[in-house]
Amino acid sequence: MPRADGTTRDHLIESTRELLWERGYTATSPRAILDRAGAGQGSMYHHFTGKEDLAAAAMRDTAQQLLARTETDLAGDGSALERLKAYLLRQREVLRGCPVGRMTGDAEVLGSAVLQHVVAATFDELRGRIVAVICDGMDNDEFDGSVQPAELADTVLAVVQGGYVLARAAGDPAPFDRAVRGAVAMLEHTRKKDVR
Repeated sequence: MPRADGTTRDHLIESTRELLWERGYTATSPRAILDRAGAGQGSMYHHFTGKEDLAAAAMRDTAQQLLARTETDLAGDGSALERLKAYLLRQREVLRGCPVGRMTGDAEVLGSAVLQHVVAATFDELRGRIVAVICDGMDNDEFDGSVQPAELADTVLAVVQGGYVLARAAGDPAPFDRAVRGAVAMLEHTRKKDVR
């Protein structure tokens, strides 16, 4: 039975987003999507060409939400360091993992040019936003001149994604928390000594 609010297409996308985060692409069947969405059997093929097309729409929606949350942290008030700290220390559902990063562990996602592109483009956009903040910090003499913005941005992304993996493996968010606090300490060391 379709939900009363929104469109069937919206329900299919939202249900797919949830299932991809919970199960991954390979383990998410069209039947599970239809059941979660409360949609009829032909609904998916009325709105999408198939599972891959629906998953791409859901992953793009997830990416937009992730980028919007990141933009809130990185475009906020404060110094570049404060904005990077806001991104790193933001409250997350750590034990669920990153809804985009988790897709890299799914061979069928990496084997699909369409789905792999969504994942890669999302990380490219994240990297670009972090690089912009680091460059802003360099322009304002916050960071030591030896800082390489792209390298530092990849390090920040790697800490967050690796933190998710460590926390999920331990069944405890503590490794994630230690990793991001370590990244904050590392960023503190890149500051120019006369910047407070």
